[in-house]
Amino acid sequence: MLTKLYSRREKVKKMKRTIDVGWVIKTQKTDIMWYEPEPFRQNVPVNPNAKSVQKCPSAIDFDNRHFVVKCPYDLHLRIGKTADGKPQLLNVQGNNSAVRPSVMNQIMMLHPQEEWRHPERPLLQFVTPYILVADDPVWVNQLPPYLDFLKTHRPGVMVSGRFPAHLWPRPFMWAFEWHDINSDLILRRGEPWFYLRFETEDPTMNIRMVEAEWTEEVAAFAQSILDVSNFTNRTYSLFRAAESKRPINLLKPKASSKT
Repeated sequence: MLTKLYSRREKVKKMKRTIDVGWVIKTQKTDIMWYEPEPFRQNVPVNPNAKSVQKCPSAIDFDNRHFVVKCPYDLHLRIGKTADGKPQLLNVQGNNSAVRPSVMNQIMMLHPQEEWRHPERPLLQFVTPYILVADDPVWVNQLPPYLDFLKTHRPGVMVSGRFPAHLWPRPFMWAFEWHDINSDLILRRGEPWFYLRFETEDPTMNIRMVEAEWTEEVAAFAQSILDVSNFTNRTYSLFRAAESKRPINLLKPKASSKT
């Protein structure tokens, strides 16, 4: 038993303690409006008390494993109905909206009712240009911003997701299940939109997010999985094929990337 314990300790000593995950904002225009993912920080005054929650190692470790993606839009949305009674998405501010009505359909869509999880809960989805690249086995969880207190209550829940970042460099979506259709959805630019939290083979491993280059290798690999969900519901069954086709190295941090 002791031999196995010492062997495990030696193995742990040799393992690297930090895994790099690269992020790319893949858009041909308006890339300046998208926020860089950043580590989560509690925006509170420093409490010098030694027993403060701020000093709790467990709480600190938990917070440090979250990264924040901020909302790029100022939007005031409402669920209405068409003349034949079907649900439709309304931009409450109309011509006064920060987002032009002509581009609304380019950034978001209200899913057909037959695709909703619940017949009375509309499903809204935004397209984002965020793509992750990793060379080490790492799974990413996309989560609602539950560590932040938002000034305006969102009348539903964000649809969370989980997938292997090292095998599936696809754009993130922001999907929202609208529970209270009598209440408006108000999004404010700069507010937390969603979190990223990562899982590694070793749960003590730290994650460092860096801006990555959109190389030819990454582009070709991303193209091979593009829109496969339009042809199959079992995308998880394709992970083994993706693993066999991906180049050994995909992540190339930008020289100016902060660490």
